[in-house]
Parts: sequence; C-alpha cells; structure tokens
Amino acid sequence: MKNKFIKSTLILILGGLVTKLLGFIIKIVYTRIIGQEGISLFMLVMPTYSLFITIAQLGLPIAISKLVAENKSSKKIIFSIIPLMLILNLLLIIFIFFASPFIANVLLKESNTHLLLLSMALVLPFISLSSILRGYFFGKQKMFPHTLSNVIEQVVKLGLIFLIIPWLMQYGIVIAVSGLILLNIVSEIVSIIVFLFFLPKNFCIKKQDIKPDMGSVKEVLKISIPSVSSRFIGNIGFFFEPIILTNILLLMGYSNEFIVREYGIYNAYSIPLLMLPSFFIAALSSALVPEISKYYEKRNMKMVKRRYKQALLISFILGLSFNIILFFYAKDLLQLIYNTTAGVEYIKFLCPFFLLFYLEGPLISMLQALNKAGKSMKITLYGVIIKLLVIAIFSLFKIGIYGLVISEIVNIIFVVILNFKEIKKIIY
Repeated sequence: MKNKFIKSTLILILGGLVTKLLGFIIKIVYTRIIGQEGISLFMLVMPTYSLFITIAQLGLPIAISKLVAENKSSKKIIFSIIPLMLILNLLLIIFIFFASPFIANVLLKESNTHLLLLSMALVLPFISLSSILRGYFFGKQKMFPHTLSNVIEQVVKLGLIFLIIPWLMQYGIVIAVSGLILLNIVSEIVSIIVFLFFLPKNFCIKKQDIKPDMGSVKEVLKISIPSVSSRFIGNIGFFFEPIILTNILLLMGYSNEFIVREYGIYNAYSIPLLMLPSFFIAALSSALVPEISKYYEKRNMKMVKRRYKQALLISFILGLSFNIILFFYAKDLLQLIYNTTAGVEYIKFLCPFFLLFYLEGPLISMLQALNKAGKSMKITLYGVIIKLLVIAIFSLFKIGIYGLVISEIVNIIFVVILNFKEIKKIIY
C-alpha cells in the first residue's frame, strides 16, 4: 500500500512537471500574442470563471474519488452522476446568458468582458465531464491516465493557440481572448477521449446502467456538497475580489485603466510564479485523499499520522526551495518567462508568506479525507470574509492594489493555522 501511494504521487508529480512546463509555454505564447490589454481582460474575468467551474463540478470529482477508493460500485456512481451534472450545467449556461451583461457592465465595470463570460459558459459541461472521469481514476489510484490526458490536452491547446489566436487577433482583442477560452472545449474533449481509452475492458455500458440510482446520487452529494462548499466559498470571495477592489479604488481616484492593468499584472505574472510549486502540492494532495480515507476507515491512526507528516514535510521543503530561488531571481524569471519585469515588487512582498500557502492544499485534503469537509468549509468562509474586509479597508489607504496583496497574506496565515489546529484535534 505504501508503494502504491508513493508510486501514485510520483506519477502525478512527474506528470505535473511536464504539464506545468507545457502550461508555462502556453502562457508565454498567448501572453505575447494577446499582449497586456488582452491579459488584463482575461484576468479580470478569471474569478468569475473559477466560480462557474466550481458550481459546474459541484465537488463531484472528490466525492467520486472517495467512494471508488472505498470499493463502491464505480459504474453505478458515474452513470448516476452524469445526468445530474448535465442538468446542472444547462441551468448554469442559461443563467450566465442572462446575467452576463449585468456582471460585465455593473459589477466588473468593463463591457468588453461580456463576450468572454458567454464563451466561458460553453466550456463548462466539457470541464465537468472530464473531471468526473478524473475522479474515477483517482479513486482507483491509477494516476497515469490523468497524467497522460493532461499532457496531451496541453499539447493540443498549444497547437491550437499557435494556429488560431494570431488569426483571431485581426478581429480584435475581445474576439481573440474569447477564442482562447473556447479552445478549452477542444482540449477537454481530447482529455475525455484519453480517459475513455483507459477504462477497464469489462467496462461495458448496458441499458440499465444509464438509469440513475438515487441512492448513489445521495451518497455522492453527501460528500460533494460539504467538500465543494469550501471551494465555493473561496470562489465567491475570489468573485467579489475585483468587484470590491475596482469600486473602492475608483472612489479613491484611481483610473479604471490603472486598476485593470495592475490587477492583470498581479494575477497574470506575480501569483502564477509564486504558485509554481503548486502542481507538486496538488499532486500530493490528490494522492492523499484516497490514501488517508482507506487508513482512517480502518482506524489505522499510525499510518494516517505518517502520511500527514510526510505530506506537510514534502510540501514545506518544495515550497522553501522554490521561494529562495524566486526571492533572489524574480526579475530574471519574469523576464525569461513573460518578457516583462512587471509584478516583481508584489512577488518580493509575498514570498515569505507563501511558505504557509504551500501547506494549505494538503491540510484541506486531509480534512476532506477525515470526513471533516464541513470544518474546512467554515474556516474557508471566515478566511474569505476577513480577506474581503481587509481589501475594502486597505484600499481606502490609497496604496494601489497593495490592499489586495495584504489581504492575501492575512488570509493565508488565518486559514493554514485554523486548518492545522482542526486536524491536530482529530488525529492526536
């Protein structure tokens, strides 16, 4: 069992490394094609996009992973959830269609984001379907299909960006950025096809399989709703982040151009570099959920504690090593990757505090595996409220978007400490 956990984690880490490198190449390519204006628009709608994706997925991948790991009927679970997911996505698309003008013009105060929001709506069902299949393979602790699908998906996306986005640029920035979003439909379809190839040979679909089993649906929702609640709350905060920031800074006399530009720099250049080790952490966290679930169900607390300590130690060492390099070479890395030095001051300011951020993923995954997703949700809720309050208060001090930077630090410290205390109460 130990070897399976280590093997799964290593496959995810190696695959994550390749995927992240491809992701960086993709980001470098489209950043240079659509330019600063396009990146700023894209970053402005990303909080809304993240919120939509969270609603569309409804925490189903984590729930499916956990139930499959516990040897529940995987076929019954998958075919019971797919109809629910499709209905949810259809309702969400209809909502976005009618709400997008209000979100773009009133909340984000940028009319150019309207078409981007509509494009995002069309991508959601494909993301949801691939995430269900991903959850199945995580539950089986078969990490190679996930890794291969990610790599192929990124290669396809890179090729499409090279071919299509420069051509779309002649029709304007908004059309080009919308096209960039819509390319995700093709890449997600490719990911789904790869997953289907790795389904067991005896995984045949019969007529009775397509009929949803309400018992399975209830079982999945019992896990998914609390687990998604935490992420949902986090994304609600992320959704309101640019809205509060924009409106208060406009009130303080900053121009809309300055706000969109600096917010774009912060989220497109500074934060992605700081989060570079996160693919290692995410791989570790994903492998941790089914592993801890098994041991906790057997009441093997010795192994639960061991895996917990291993996850935190690996996350800390990875984060520390990377942050030392980033602190001293942030300017060079920005220039190399994005062909700009914009955002270097935000990176230097945040670097010491992101050491704690790298522990957040394993801590949250640990709580979910210990059936304490509700506790994690409450901690996330308190963290989001505090973050939004800090943004609002510090934005009044006329320090540009440093109110947002300070709120990020406060949120990281608060959430990590509370999650750590909650886990300690359970396993010690």
